[in-house]
Amino acid sequence: MKKVVLVIVGILVLLVAVSGCGYNGLVKLDEDVKTKWAQVETQYQRRSDLIPNLVSTVKGAAKFEQGTLTQVIEARSKASQITIDPDKLTEENMQKYQAAQGQLSQALGKLMVLTENYPELKATQQFSELSAQLEGTENRITVARKDFNESVQTYNTKVRSFPNNLTAGIFGFSQKAAFKADAGAQNAPKVEF
Repeated sequence: MKKVVLVIVGILVLLVAVSGCGYNGLVKLDEDVKTKWAQVETQYQRRSDLIPNLVSTVKGAAKFEQGTLTQVIEARSKASQITIDPDKLTEENMQKYQAAQGQLSQALGKLMVLTENYPELKATQQFSELSAQLEGTENRITVARKDFNESVQTYNTKVRSFPNNLTAGIFGFSQKAAFKADAGAQNAPKVEF
């Protein structure tokens, strides 16, 4: 009887200790990171969905450089094939994802610069609307990435702080990777006329 009481008291003490060790807080922050990641993916998907309409508009309104259109289409295809499981937000996975999205951004940038040579294209309402939507989407991506990075920072701080680092180690919570600036982003682009 004495052993049974000791076991029950031990279990109760363990439950109280575990509930106060930060496990629930880690779960909450982990879910927040996953939600913020889903928002990032949603905004990239929105951009990806706009691209076929933009390419079709450009094709229909101008005799356009086929290589640029092909680059945009191929970059979109590569970018939409790469997905990351929110539980595997490692540095390596984030670099692959960012590289694919960066290639798409570069191809879109080149497309938008080349459209400057086609005033009749810029004058069409459909192109203007698609350009505005694309610009808005790029802004949404920036905000979603910022929110995601803030969420990752809060999560990683909790995972690394004592005594939560002990709980994190026991229950398998590991640090998550955040978005980083693209290589060369610190350099201002050169504009030549």
